[in-house]
Amino acid sequence: NSLGSGVESVQKGNTAPGTMSSAESDMYVLNQRKLQQAGVIISKESKVMAAGIPVTAGPRIILSPRFAMTQEKMNAKIIGSDERDISITERSSLILDGEQLEIKSLTLDGALVIRVSHPDAKVTVDGLSVSNQGWEIMEVDSSDVTVPEEVAIRGYIMAKNEALEFVVDEPGEYVIGSDAVLKKLN
Repeated sequence: NSLGSGVESVQKGNTAPGTMSSAESDMYVLNQRKLQQAGVIISKESKVMAAGIPVTAGPRIILSPRFAMTQEKMNAKIIGSDERDISITERSSLILDGEQLEIKSLTLDGALVIRVSHPDAKVTVDGLSVSNQGWEIMEVDSSDVTVPEEVAIRGYIMAKNEALEFVVDEPGEYVIGSDAVLKKLN
């Protein structure tokens, strides 16, 4: 649906307006639940209004198909020894992309991006604690003709204030530890 049709739908009491922003929000919520099932502590889910559409306040989580296509694979990659080993706050944004990426211990309050693009690279997150400005939803005026259509139909942009980002594109075994540095082990 268009943003306008979605707003009308919400005003009539519909909780699933079928807009670009509500579909994106649904994906974030689904990924929150996948991580929760794997034992990750995620701050309570709440909604905010973005251009008249209720969307998840966060955390905003993107899990690439290379990271885990099934819950079984997800469970194998989230390997904290205790459910308190991995936690994500509501205001956080997380992108996990990589076939050989596993999380042992992570505390996230902000934005974190980990991309493992080389097929012979293995990355383990163990002891990482991230606290930064993160990303936030900023509404746009969808009636403003200077706003690109792909942004206007969404009703907001993601203001990327600050993030910790790791990109691994060379073979080897790596660890990201408490010092927030990517270290090559071999």
